[in-house]
Amino acid sequence: MASRRDSLLKHAIADGYNPLVEGLRATEYPQLNEITYLDHAGTTLYATSLIHSFSEDLCANLYGNPHSPSPSSQKTTKRIDDIRHRVLHLFNADPEQFDIVFCANATAGMKLVLEAFTAQEGGFEYRYHVDAHTSLVGVRELANEATCFSSDAEVEIWLKGICADSSGLFGWPAQSNFSGRRLPRDWAVRLRDNRPGWYSLLDAAALVTSAPLDLSDARAAPDFTVLSFYKMFGFPDLGALIIRKGSADILQSRRYFGGGTVDAVVSRNRNFHARKAGSIHAHLEDGTLAFHSILALDIAISTHKRLYGSFDNISRHAFSLTQIAHSLLSELAHGNRRKLCQIYTSGGHISSVTQGPIIAFNMQRADGSWIGYAEVEKLASVKNIHIRTGGMCNPGGIETSVGLEPWEIEQNYLAGHRCWDEQDVMHGKPTGAIRVSLGAMSTIDDLIVFVTFLEEFYLDKEPVSLALQGPPIGKSEAVVESLTIYPIKSCGGFNIPPGECWEIRPHGFAWDREWCLVHLGTGSAIDQKRYNKMALIRPRVDLISGYLEVYLHNSSAAPLKIPLSLAPSASCTLKSSRSRVCGDEIAALTYTSPHITDFFTSAVGVPCTLARFPAVSENRHFKPRLKASSFIQEKEGRIAPILLSNESPILLINSSSIDKLNETIRSTGGKLAKPEVFRGNIVVRETTVANRAYAEDFWKHVKIGQEYFQLLGPCRRCHMVCVDQETAEKNEEPYVTLVKTRRIDGRVLFGQHAMHLPLQNGSRVPGIRVGDVVRVWQDGDGEEVNEDCLAGQVGVA
Repeated sequence: MASRRDSLLKHAIADGYNPLVEGLRATEYPQLNEITYLDHAGTTLYATSLIHSFSEDLCANLYGNPHSPSPSSQKTTKRIDDIRHRVLHLFNADPEQFDIVFCANATAGMKLVLEAFTAQEGGFEYRYHVDAHTSLVGVRELANEATCFSSDAEVEIWLKGICADSSGLFGWPAQSNFSGRRLPRDWAVRLRDNRPGWYSLLDAAALVTSAPLDLSDARAAPDFTVLSFYKMFGFPDLGALIIRKGSADILQSRRYFGGGTVDAVVSRNRNFHARKAGSIHAHLEDGTLAFHSILALDIAISTHKRLYGSFDNISRHAFSLTQIAHSLLSELAHGNRRKLCQIYTSGGHISSVTQGPIIAFNMQRADGSWIGYAEVEKLASVKNIHIRTGGMCNPGGIETSVGLEPWEIEQNYLAGHRCWDEQDVMHGKPTGAIRVSLGAMSTIDDLIVFVTFLEEFYLDKEPVSLALQGPPIGKSEAVVESLTIYPIKSCGGFNIPPGECWEIRPHGFAWDREWCLVHLGTGSAIDQKRYNKMALIRPRVDLISGYLEVYLHNSSAAPLKIPLSLAPSASCTLKSSRSRVCGDEIAALTYTSPHITDFFTSAVGVPCTLARFPAVSENRHFKPRLKASSFIQEKEGRIAPILLSNESPILLINSSSIDKLNETIRSTGGKLAKPEVFRGNIVVRETTVANRAYAEDFWKHVKIGQEYFQLLGPCRRCHMVCVDQETAEKNEEPYVTLVKTRRIDGRVLFGQHAMHLPLQNGSRVPGIRVGDVVRVWQDGDGEEVNEDCLAGQVGVA
């Protein structure tokens, strides 16, 4: 490994790599300790000294709202004027030729330009490049006519067609945030020469992350350039619209005004106002400026210059790493010589003029099937590797690089695919990609960690298909080792006491996932993946007292008591509300009592409260269907009603499979997995044959006590299994070992989804208990399920 690093370092230094960056990491970027950060296109990282210097500045000086003649306000105004000049200088923009408008981000800058164009009489035409970010694409919605150029060649043809009759706006990115491809810089001047009624809008947000923006030639510069400073410095969260003064007249048509953008205004009787005329920015910066952020920008520029010198240095450094990353990823191949990575680049990584420090790719197995990017992101998160996956807010990149036709994107949407969900491969094609992006503080070691990660988990390590393993030989019999319900979704479980028969209802076990925690700000359900402390919230159903008692694990705090009854209570007030759970919108009952909100907010550490999705109410709030899954199929047209479960009413775990998994983990020195991390409702242990790990993969039906269950398919796992249910700490295991041993058809699987099959004309209340005998029918069994099961439920007469 050392010789490999030495060789890579030698080549990188020859291409502009800055080895001094490695020494900066410990002092300036301690947040990177044991983390591999490869998402600089999302945001680069702020230096510790920047934050300390900004804090010292605020503590030593009094800065007031700039819209005032007071001393503190005038001090702020003077600083902002100086910073405005300094930022223009940073981009080699002559203040006589350019002005800068501070705004929230690059998107806000685009909207300022859009507001002016929509105010034009007769509207405007819009043209944009296919590599555009969604913010640039969105401009088309307010244009009279919009055209997307699908290639550089189409733009070139259009620019050559001299036409003085039309007018409009042409937008394109300086660099694709999907692939890192850098687009031509001369389109602005050619547009100005050949189509005099047209204006140019350049999205420079992705470019300025690691490369200089040169506006020294005012005649050749875009009319409007937008960017975000957090992509350059990590902090502050601030953007800018840089305006070429020779093109600013059209912005005068913008109608909205607010805050200090006017010199006089009449509210009553007359529709009169007088805009500020001293500068372009004076009538575009609505309301009070984000003046503290602008002050931080001044310090950010100084800090960045002290650490890195210039953006030319950063560009050479980042590009040297990009070349190495491209080479390493291109060399990865399976034993049959099939390439692991399909990299989406155009023209290759030849020059930093044409390519930025971004690599977008997807991966294929040795048989040519796609490896889902969502699964890669999950495992990368467990290994503390930060990458970006999905569509990257760049629809054109997905269409032209990944190869999805527009109609296929619409088809995937209608089939349920949404941005950031787990449907990463649909109809044999990826729905997005994996993106690695580098920046000023990236190092050779970041690349080595990432490539080693791909080699370990995805190269020449094909999982054995379930179909190839074949079902175990012999009949299976088992007993119920434990029963657990999870009254509050994503919180701790309640173990059913031995000997107690627990009722089974149409939606699953009684009281299982009938409640959830919802964020007070968004109304959406929160989960243990993001909020690990939810594991320490322990609900207990007391059927004698009629309360759900909620304890905090390892805490002396008094338990919270929630009535099981829906009857009005003085201690618990509820209101109807809409919430989102696992992407589904539901009608829930939200608890509004302060003591309940305070209890859960304190326990989780975020503003949240309890909500209920009752199984028995006037509206019978069942989820309408079994959630779509490539592994769980609706059997014979039947639908499994569920409450707040993710995919099915019941989850069954085989303890022999846990034993086998821990055997593998033990051999590598990892932390063993306890059964509770898998959050199963039913844990069974086989009694007839020993060591039948994963036998449940082939079970078709099970009879537990007197109840029948149909198995619906394996459970797809995420890194939530890494949360220790005793401490709420997150570990690598067991997810890392599951990926190596249980990745089947690109999904990490463990446990089986199940649904209860009610008896035909049954009069007793269905239920099971710990210790009940479990009889198993597996695929290939000739014997039919007992005929006292409901006719048609399992395909028997």
